[in-house]
Amino acid sequence: QVQLVESGGGLVQAGGSLRLSCAASGGTVSNYAMGWFRQVPGKEREYVSAITWSGGTTNYADSVKGRFTISRDNNKNTVYLQMNNLKPEDTAVYYCSVRLSLWPHMNPAEWSYWGQGTQVTVSS
Repeated sequence: QVQLVESGGGLVQAGGSLRLSCAASGGTVSNYAMGWFRQVPGKEREYVSAITWSGGTTNYADSVKGRFTISRDNNKNTVYLQMNNLKPEDTAVYYCSVRLSLWPHMNPAEWSYWGQGTQVTVSS
């Protein structure tokens, strides 16, 4: 059973940066796609970004393209999300996930394992 633990969230002013990390344990994730989603109260979980098993291909939601960068270190079983030029609308709980496939998918229902989430709050 894969377990995921996110870290790096916090409070930041608009225009600032944060780096989220997600460490996997209980199994290797190097053969699987990993991704980040976010959710605000009363809304559905929203796709943010994902990366293929090798790290060779990345994908981003239009709302974060050009500001966020996803990466992974398979030796450390860890995926990262570098978030720059943060905006108040980026405020959400950010979740890390693993999809039991080489390739990512934008639908949260296609993902198998989830972390507990880390809060990101961007003040204006």
